[in-house]
Amino acid sequence: MALKSTIFKAALQIADMDRSYYGNHAVTVARHPSETDERMMVRLLAFALHASDALTFGAGLSAEDEAELWRKDLTGGIDCWIDVGLPDEKRLRKACGRANEVFVYAYGGRATDMWWRQVGELLAKQDKLTVYALPHEATKALAALATRNMELQFSIQEQQALVTDGQASVQIDLLTLQAAKLKR
Repeated sequence: MALKSTIFKAALQIADMDRSYYGNHAVTVARHPSETDERMMVRLLAFALHASDALTFGAGLSAEDEAELWRKDLTGGIDCWIDVGLPDEKRLRKACGRANEVFVYAYGGRATDMWWRQVGELLAKQDKLTVYALPHEATKALAALATRNMELQFSIQEQQALVTDGQASVQIDLLTLQAAKLKR
């Protein structure tokens, strides 16, 4: 018998000063049995960094041809593709061919450095791709905020996110490994 996903509910209050976006979102996140709290919370962080009414979670680990998060236009075309972790270079090239913008939020400490050394040069030609590295200590602290019913506040400004649940706070500095070359 296959294990079922664990359902998490999150009430997000987002204040993104860089985009002048201020909103509240009630999201339901299905955590795959093989997914860690750290990965799930990085997905929530990515949601907050790109929050909009059109942004949705993909099928996650169980679907290779879907983004972790994506925003589609009214015709069904993919406007924005977002992955977390250390995705395969081939997957990212394919995403860049399908979407107008592609973002990766890499985490995992030294594994992130090794991954980027392997794929960074191969991905340098992908004009639509932006890659951020997240500090290992920060993503571990973010994982500690995970509960089945969460209320989280995100304050975002100048490539920094402050995440709090009212009792604990985590500051996350986004390190840009590659910035998209195309202008929207």
